[in-house]
Amino acid sequence: MAITLPDGLTTPALVVDSDVLDRNISRMAEASRAQGFALRPHAKSHKCAQIADRQLRSGASGLSVATLSEAEAFARAGVDDLFIAYPVWLDTGKSRRLRRLADDVALRVGVESVEGARRLGNAVRGSARTIEVLVEVDSGSHRTGVQPDAAGEVGKAAADAGLDVVGVFTFPGHGYGHDVQARERAARDEERTLGQAAQTLRDLGLHVRVISGGSTPTVGQWQPGAVNELRPGVYVFNDATQLAIGTCGVGDLALVAAATVISVPAPDRFVLDVGSKVLGSDRSSWVTGHGYLPQFPQGAITGLWEHHAVVRLPEGVRGPRLGSLVAVVPNHICTPVNLADELLVVRDREVIDRWQVTARGANT
Repeated sequence: MAITLPDGLTTPALVVDSDVLDRNISRMAEASRAQGFALRPHAKSHKCAQIADRQLRSGASGLSVATLSEAEAFARAGVDDLFIAYPVWLDTGKSRRLRRLADDVALRVGVESVEGARRLGNAVRGSARTIEVLVEVDSGSHRTGVQPDAAGEVGKAAADAGLDVVGVFTFPGHGYGHDVQARERAARDEERTLGQAAQTLRDLGLHVRVISGGSTPTVGQWQPGAVNELRPGVYVFNDATQLAIGTCGVGDLALVAAATVISVPAPDRFVLDVGSKVLGSDRSSWVTGHGYLPQFPQGAITGLWEHHAVVRLPEGVRGPRLGSLVAVVPNHICTPVNLADELLVVRDREVIDRWQVTARGANT
């Protein structure tokens, strides 16, 4: 069953079911451990120190982050093993910040170009700790990352710049799809391209210790072998996209946006006080409308403004009364969390805590 909202909430608000959250975290940790994978979850999905702590206490080897400022925020919160899974392009200011961070925590950084590797080496030269580098490989999503046979050139440049090249990583963005076959194909693409890229590094005499892949859609399709680390993120909460493509069920949805019905202009239409400034505006071919409505699964958010969500219902479906609370599961959870100041934590329809979004707006 989906989250049951407490009475008396001030809306809009992001609400987290603590029991579902803990179950999602434990399930992923146990599955990774059983299959022999290190788990380095991506914290860009939750941006929250309390959730990071739960992941680390469940056995995560460290955290992945998307930006330097996310890494700084989690370092201030006490996380001391971080991977910036992104080809950071360092200007003067970022170079100084990265150097300070490298002195304080065990730090890995992604690279995907010779020039980027050289800039990174210059930025951290003389640091108190050695910076580890993973070369990013394109396994099929065609975003960032080099082709597998080009990983050696980037790895050699990083090693020549004084960096500790420890392996390769990828993001399988093409693993999103309605059928399990698409996710399985993406997982096999990851394994193949990462294995090829790792071998190009070994051929240069580099000691490959980390081969890192995995996302929430593909993580269940991995086979033990060359890959030894997984970096899923959305799994802690799940969202409407994960529900639509079948990687979770309704009972695995740990976060909803609580909204109030502010208008009922017609029997088949009502309006909520939640819009793109809370839900984000992500759309995809897998999801109908701008979010999933657990109380009205046949309904659809057909219109989204900054502070309005217009819901349409099929004929014969009775809608909510004016002033009612309605839960909305965002299409893509990462954006709403980044927009929120805090998460309301509930258990058995009671608010038991409020967690600040530690890395809110940490986009640089």
